[in-house]
Amino acid sequence: MVLRNRVVREKSLTSAKAAVALALAGFGIGAGVQSVTASPLEALRQYNQRIEWEDRFDATMESLEAIKSSKPTLSPETADYLAAAINRYQFIVQQGGWGKVQSSRHGLRIGAQDASVVALRRRLIASGDLEQTAGLSDTFDSYVDAAVRRFQVRHGLIPDGVVGQTTVVALNVPAEVRLQQLETNLVRLRSMSGFLGDRYVMVNIPAAEIEAVENGRVRSRHTAVVGKIDRQTPILNSKIYELNFNPYWTVPVSIIRKDLIPKMKEDPEYLAKNKIRIFDWKNNELSWQQIDWNTDEATQYQFRQEPGDINSLGSVRINFHNQHQVYLHDTPSKSLFGSDYRFHSSGCVRVQNVRELVTWMLESTTPDWSRARVDETIRMGVREDVKLKTQVPLYMTYVTAWSTDEGIVHFRDDIYNRDGLYANEVADLLPAYR
Repeated sequence: MVLRNRVVREKSLTSAKAAVALALAGFGIGAGVQSVTASPLEALRQYNQRIEWEDRFDATMESLEAIKSSKPTLSPETADYLAAAINRYQFIVQQGGWGKVQSSRHGLRIGAQDASVVALRRRLIASGDLEQTAGLSDTFDSYVDAAVRRFQVRHGLIPDGVVGQTTVVALNVPAEVRLQQLETNLVRLRSMSGFLGDRYVMVNIPAAEIEAVENGRVRSRHTAVVGKIDRQTPILNSKIYELNFNPYWTVPVSIIRKDLIPKMKEDPEYLAKNKIRIFDWKNNELSWQQIDWNTDEATQYQFRQEPGDINSLGSVRINFHNQHQVYLHDTPSKSLFGSDYRFHSSGCVRVQNVRELVTWMLESTTPDWSRARVDETIRMGVREDVKLKTQVPLYMTYVTAWSTDEGIVHFRDDIYNRDGLYANEVADLLPAYR
């Protein structure tokens, strides 16, 4: 028994020494944790604190997922949820709103100890992201980390827990502006609160997000990339009628003029590198040398990109009736989906995980198409057009504020300035931090 107790004590001592060694070796977790110069006891305390913070990480991420409701943004109840949020924000405004948070050169994050964390705590408490019981310590602990991630999810930002410049800008939008944003969107949501169909697709442009809705529930959500400020994605209601697998891309005249001509002036091999061929309107192929690139002559011809890995439409194009020559589509540029600023297209909408979306559209309207068949068609690279036997309603909307059934209030940047509510200095800051 004595021998066993001695072994247990030695194992415990070894673990403690290992923890201290790790901490002293620089196993700290960010600004404010000076592991190398800490005493062994302080290093052990910091190590144990790190373990406690890491233990909370999974629970934090699970709670973030719960922020996203399974009810559609355009559900009949959303306007009621938003009206309740307006009452809450009116109270916040009456209480004086919230103070500003100072930016940090490298961004505040978990482990930091700084006087500015106190102001951050006050701001997060004011909007309900942090419990009042968390207190006003100057330490950026796991509770502040969870609150920052919650705030970031509610504002369409990557929930990394770092209070960088983009997060600071969102934190510092005044409560009065947020209240007006809620009131503006209440009108929009009420106008869309009728019956939209048993199955439909909704694109929320400022959120750069897509919802596939079935029987009043969100079947799947998809991150999107939408139009630039000077090439805006249009607001419209339509119906999806056709899918093009492994499509050609016919370059729109606007892109020929704004993009293709300047690029050909810089690099005459641009068309060849991107597998784009030139045709006249009688389908005769031309070489690039036959065109005067110092004029707009190129706009008189068709430029067609071949199907393949670099095709601008990716593996699938989703067609719907409209006069703007826009559509939903896949993209070879997947990295843009990982950004919290996703306004890069020329008006069309790029869809993340597009195969899931098209399989859902096909499974009840054209049931002989399964996910396996979708994957195989794309893998084979064969051009194939599929008419949907039942067209799917599509709503391309502009909603910059909404609330869920759990009382979670979401805000997005008024990227196209359709709310007209941001103070000029706030609007000027938004693009700078993207």
